Amino acid sequence: MTAHGPITRMPMMPPEQPLAFPVQDLSSDYRDGAAPALPTDPSTRLWRLATFLPAIITTGGLIAAFTDWFAMGGLSVFEGLLIALIACTFFWISLSVSTVTVGLVNMMRPRRAALDKPAPAQDVALLVPVYNEVPWDVFGNACAMLEELDRTQHPHSYTLFILSDTRDEVIAEQELRAFAMLRANLPDHIALHYRRRVDNIDRKVGNLADWVQRWGGGYDAMLVLDADSLMSGQAIITLTDEMAHDPSAGLIQSFPQLFGAETLFGRVQQFSSTIYGAALAEGLARWADHEGNYWGHNAIIRTAAFASCAGLPRLDTFRSKGALILSHDFVEAGLLRRAGWGVRFMPQVKGSYEEVPATLIDYVLRDRRWCQGNLQHLNILGSKGFHPVTRFHLFHGAMGYLLSPAWFALLTVWALIGKGEEANVIRYFTGENPQVAWPEMGHVSNLAILVFMYGMLLAPKFLGAAALLRSGPSLRDLGGAGQFVLSFVTEIIVSVLYAPILMVQQTIAVARTWIGFKETWSPQARQGGRYGFTTVLKFHALETVAGALLVAGMAEGIITLWLLPIAGSLALAVPLSMLSGAKLTRFKWTSRQLGTAEVFNAPAIIQSAKRERSRIRVVLENADQVAAE
Repeated sequence: MTAHGPITRMPMMPPEQPLAFPVQDLSSDYRDGAAPALPTDPSTRLWRLATFLPAIITTGGLIAAFTDWFAMGGLSVFEGLLIALIACTFFWISLSVSTVTVGLVNMMRPRRAALDKPAPAQDVALLVPVYNEVPWDVFGNACAMLEELDRTQHPHSYTLFILSDTRDEVIAEQELRAFAMLRANLPDHIALHYRRRVDNIDRKVGNLADWVQRWGGGYDAMLVLDADSLMSGQAIITLTDEMAHDPSAGLIQSFPQLFGAETLFGRVQQFSSTIYGAALAEGLARWADHEGNYWGHNAIIRTAAFASCAGLPRLDTFRSKGALILSHDFVEAGLLRRAGWGVRFMPQVKGSYEEVPATLIDYVLRDRRWCQGNLQHLNILGSKGFHPVTRFHLFHGAMGYLLSPAWFALLTVWALIGKGEEANVIRYFTGENPQVAWPEMGHVSNLAILVFMYGMLLAPKFLGAAALLRSGPSLRDLGGAGQFVLSFVTEIIVSVLYAPILMVQQTIAVARTWIGFKETWSPQARQGGRYGFTTVLKFHALETVAGALLVAGMAEGIITLWLLPIAGSLALAVPLSMLSGAKLTRFKWTSRQLGTAEVFNAPAIIQSAKRERSRIRVVLENADQVAAE
């Protein structure tokens, strides 16, 4: 970058251009008169059948098999509840498999030709809400995106806003200096603004609402980013073109790829997202059609449509009155579709990125906040006017967390059943047969259940890998064929090890939400928190105790050895958690493991963002050192 004059050449914020942003009433219908009729695609119904029907049929077959097995001595209420639990958990696994299969089929079909007619010029605001984030990361990403947009030919006008809700005065001062640095060095024609709210009312929801109400009237669309979001210039332009060409689109969501992971746990997530996420995203986009969803960032939104119909009300629940809607994105997508606007998902847009929690504990802490927000959606399911697919998205988000207690209950039952009536936990401790007719869990049945369960859980990964090799990055960009196979096997092993721990932690998250514990919505520790042994031991106490009890039961011969993989994972939760933060980038060989194209052949936007982050960091840290002296 070269200097282009002092910060005083441009005010921190442009003149206000107000836009009405009414709060919506969830008890009555609403239709936006400005929303045009949505285009219809006759194939959407077929894709939905191809996704949901196999899941329903497969689950029905499983229910029939278990009912026949359990009913040999008469079906008890307990066995009926057990079958219901099995059906509930298996349906969502089966749905994931069929969604990935639909995505794989769709990826193999010829792609729609790119639009060759020029898109009408759009005035787009790039919005970056921040709250106590690392300033050089935020402003480094912003600089990289603005410079790449400036180098790319397009008819649109882009303005980037850093919308700060930062409470920490030291970080706020660094934000101001970072803004001054960028403003002084970027060309004058690049529009960059910064605003810090005096009071962060309603968190991110209030932050964005404040911008819409005060400046939204001046922009055709807003592209909402997270503090860790990064998008290539071409990805931003493609989303803008798509919205300009589709007057019925209220929101278009991209599929953010993970980048920047350096730890074992971060790399596992990044690699898994690459090999599994692409096909899953394609399948979701295919059957969702204009009833898609919103993930809160890396999406472009028609500003006037959003203001007209997506103002969030407060919720009255049985635990609290006037509660803030926490996971606002799903609800905003539903409100847009309710008003007649299309909500689309475009996973084929390349160059959309976000970062990932570095350690298991960091992931769990973020997941607890998401759990509280997603379970809150159960209070919104009955809202007036929502499309059935919107209701499914809301329910699916909640079930993503409720499935963990269901799995935990099944694990508990499986452990209690042991080896049948003659060898089970209750008989071992009381000497009496329990008042339950345990199904006989022999060698064959235990093996069949375990193989079937893991087979269904791993099927999407193998299908995703097939889809990736069909239309994704070249093997060279994945480190070569040998490296890809090694990383693929490693990812499966590590994921299997961490899955039982995450099951228990999500069960804890659901319980915390149920008893009314309020999670703290603090900034994500993107570089990974540092946790001592005592802290980790306290955090994973439940898993450790549960694993130890399972292992002890196996040693006594009352719990089947087929649970050993789960028991071992839980018993070793503490060392596995500490291992999750191990930096793979410390050594040349380990730095290749679980690598994706973002590691082996990083796109220009990622390289540029890293350079700008480093440059801004040096300037800010030197300024802090001078101030301290």
